[in-house]
Amino acid sequence: MNTISRGLRNNNPLNIRHGHSQWQGRTEAQTDREFVCFMTMGMGYRAAWKILQTYYESLPKMGKIFCLYQIIHRWAPPEDNNDTSAYLNRVTKLTGISAMQSLPEPRTEEGYRVLHDVIIAMTCVENGIKPEEVPVSAILQGYQLAFKK
Repeated sequence: MNTISRGLRNNNPLNIRHGHSQWQGRTEAQTDREFVCFMTMGMGYRAAWKILQTYYESLPKMGKIFCLYQIIHRWAPPEDNNDTSAYLNRVTKLTGISAMQSLPEPRTEEGYRVLHDVIIAMTCVENGIKPEEVPVSAILQGYQLAFKK
């Protein structure tokens, strides 16, 4: 039986949890108690890009660098019963980026190139899919929605 993952079903491929943010592009009816439901996959990726930009801006204020280690430990913290180490290992393996390598600002061209691959890898981990199954056009759409000028 091949069922669509919760994240893809919710148009929320990185499984963003409900919180204080009233995300643009949320569906009116939020049918999942834990995770936000978006109208389109692009809007789900828009939220992911916005969160990464927030991490980029906030981590240095805490004396931390914007790198995969910090991103994954905030995205899927061990205290939320995540296997954070396995998550990080999978993302580093899929991207070829070392865990402590400083990453560029998401809203830049370089940031898009580098973090596009990170988002693909995170989508794979969150949804149990292969890289070739990731809706990459929606990642670009999300980026454009997040950082349109």
